[in-house]
Amino acid sequence: MAEANVAAASLFGADSRLCSADILAPPEVRARIEVAVLNFLAALASPSSPAISVLPLISRSSANCSLRSGLLNDVSSVYLSHTFCKRSLMHNPKAFVRVWKVMEMCYKILGEGKLVHQRELFYKLLSDSPKYFSCQRHVNQAIQDVVSLLRCTRQSLGVMASSRGALIGRLVLHEPDEEQIDCSILGASGHAITGDLNLLSKLNLSSDARYIIVVEKDAIFQRLAEDRLYNQLPCILITAKGYPDIATRFILHRLSQTFPNMPIFALVDWNPAGLAIMCTYKYGSISMGLESYRYACNVKWLGMRGDDLQLIPESAFQVLKPRDLQIAKSLLSSKFLQESHRAELTLMVEKGKRADIEALYSHGFDYLGKYIARKIVQGDYI
Repeated sequence: MAEANVAAASLFGADSRLCSADILAPPEVRARIEVAVLNFLAALASPSSPAISVLPLISRSSANCSLRSGLLNDVSSVYLSHTFCKRSLMHNPKAFVRVWKVMEMCYKILGEGKLVHQRELFYKLLSDSPKYFSCQRHVNQAIQDVVSLLRCTRQSLGVMASSRGALIGRLVLHEPDEEQIDCSILGASGHAITGDLNLLSKLNLSSDARYIIVVEKDAIFQRLAEDRLYNQLPCILITAKGYPDIATRFILHRLSQTFPNMPIFALVDWNPAGLAIMCTYKYGSISMGLESYRYACNVKWLGMRGDDLQLIPESAFQVLKPRDLQIAKSLLSSKFLQESHRAELTLMVEKGKRADIEALYSHGFDYLGKYIARKIVQGDYI
C-alpha cells in the first residue's frame, strides 16, 4: 500500500482534529482485532496486487502533538492530530510483527476475561517469541502501537500498568460491597493505589479536604504523612513516587472531577525532571496522547521554584547533569510549556544548578509543612 494511502486506510475513528482512544468492552476490542486481521488477509489475497499491508498508526511524535483547552474548565491536555505513521514488514519487520503478537495475546486475554500487568505480558511474550521481545521496552512500544491502531485504551486491551502510587489524608474510599477506607488514619505509607482502572472508576469518594497536594517523592510524601500535615492543613496527599503512572493520574483526575473546587498543587524538586513530572500530571504525555485528556488536571506549581532558592544553603545546590539538560532541552522545545514555567526552566539552565525539596530540611524536619501552608495561604503558586 502506498504511503499516501495510509491515512485513508485508518480502520477506526472519524477524520477529526482530535484523535482519541475509546474505552471499549472486550467483545468490541476483539471485533476490532478481527477487522484488522481481515484487512490484512484481504490485501494478501488480492488477485491484482497481493501485498502485506502496512499498519496505519496515529503518529506519536511532537510534530503531531498540540495542546487542547477544555471548553467548560481550565484544564488543558496533550492531543494527537489525525496524522499517520506506519509499521511495515519492509521498513521495520520486528516492530511490525510485535504489533501482531501483542494483538494476538490481547485477543486471548480478553477472551478469557482476564487483566494482566505489562510485566506479566512481557514474560509471556519473552517465553513465546524471544526473537521479537528481548526487553520490556519492546512490549511497551508494541502496546502503544496497538492502542494507536485500534483506537482503544490500554485497559480496554486487558493490560494494566503496575501502580506505584499512594495517597493519604482527608479522604474516605468506599469500594462497592467492601468496607470504607479512611485515609486519615493510615500509617505513613498511605493507601496503595491499585493498577485496575475499572476498580478505581467504581470507588465512591468523600472528603472534607480543601486542597490536593501532589508530591513527587515517596520520602517527602512519608515525611508529610508522618507529620500528619492533613490535620493542620485540610488536604489529600498523593504521590506516584517519581514519574506518574496511569493509575495515579487516573485517581487524581477522579478526585479533580469529584471535587472540582479543590485546587491541586504540585510539590516537586527544582530541576527539569521535577517540572517534567508536574507537566505530565497537568497535560499528559505525547506517548499516550490518545488517552491524555482522560487524565489531565489543572495542577498548580507550588514549589520548589526560583523564589524559594533564598531559603536553601549554597552547599545544598547540585550541578545539573547531562540527563537534566536533555530533559530541559526537550521541555523548552515543546509547544505546551507556559511562559512562567519556561522562565523557571531557563533559570535552572542559566544557573546550571538544581535543588531537591529535602534542602529545606536545613530549617528543621518540621519546616516543610510550614512552607507548604504558607505558600498556599499567600497564593504563592503558578
